[in-house]
Amino acid sequence: MNNIVKNKKIFIAGCGGMLGEAFYKQFKDDYMLKCTDIDVNEDWINYLDFRDYEAYRKDVTDFKPDWLFHMGAYTDLEYCELHEQDTYKTNTESANHAVQIANELSIPMLYISTAGIFDGKKDIYDESDIPNPIGHYAKSKYFGEKYVIENAKSYLICRAGWMMGGGPKKDKKFIQKIMKQIKDGKNELHIVNDKLGTPTYTHDFAANVKLLIEKGQRGLFNMVCGGLTGRFEVATELVRILGLKDEKKILEVDSNYFAKEYFADRPDCERLINKRLDDLGLNIMRDWRGGLKEYIRNYYCTYL
Repeated sequence: MNNIVKNKKIFIAGCGGMLGEAFYKQFKDDYMLKCTDIDVNEDWINYLDFRDYEAYRKDVTDFKPDWLFHMGAYTDLEYCELHEQDTYKTNTESANHAVQIANELSIPMLYISTAGIFDGKKDIYDESDIPNPIGHYAKSKYFGEKYVIENAKSYLICRAGWMMGGGPKKDKKFIQKIMKQIKDGKNELHIVNDKLGTPTYTHDFAANVKLLIEKGQRGLFNMVCGGLTGRFEVATELVRILGLKDEKKILEVDSNYFAKEYFADRPDCERLINKRLDDLGLNIMRDWRGGLKEYIRNYYCTYL
């Protein structure tokens, strides 16, 4: 890494979650970082509520960064359905403010989008497909993405799939939910067989973003791990990695089984392919099985 890159500064808004932790670890040795979040859960995080535009603007301006990474969002679909106003304020309006701040400082910005902005009626989606979000979470993220594309002077948008990362402390997604059931002694795991997607290991995602920045790339990129899969296959592989396939029984159910708990509309298929990354020869996202194996090894070795 040359000294020019080492001297570059990145302001990260919304760095307290599973993805922010991976970005901190991937970027901290080569860039000067200011990591912020409303949840100050690490000693390297400073307090900032980016929904407060003036505070957001002042914090970024005072740091004088070379990049603004806007990462925080509500991602709990049920919460978003029940708290519509808060969802759009946090996920959309704040992204719009990030664009205004980055433009004012004449710096590029990174926006994290999601595979969930598609309606799930196709088998796979690349960057040329037109989003059609079906719930408040998806709409709030798509409106943010659309605003960045139409208004930011210089940007990267990277779309993630089913996130894996953060470990027991920060993972609020599928892997931790299954791990918690196993830790609690459940021998039967009910897993849906009608939801398809592409897992995304947070560290692979952060590393691929870093590569794009170092190569001077801009624009919209799908960025998911390789391999088209579904919830049932992911759970089966997780149990295999843990060496528990003879002890834990995985029962296939459809989404109606969890309709009361997970009542927000979800697309049946969220499978992305990294067409732009592949075309540029810059796709370093590994197969999801490799990412999952590393994730479990690095974050859950003493959990069970």
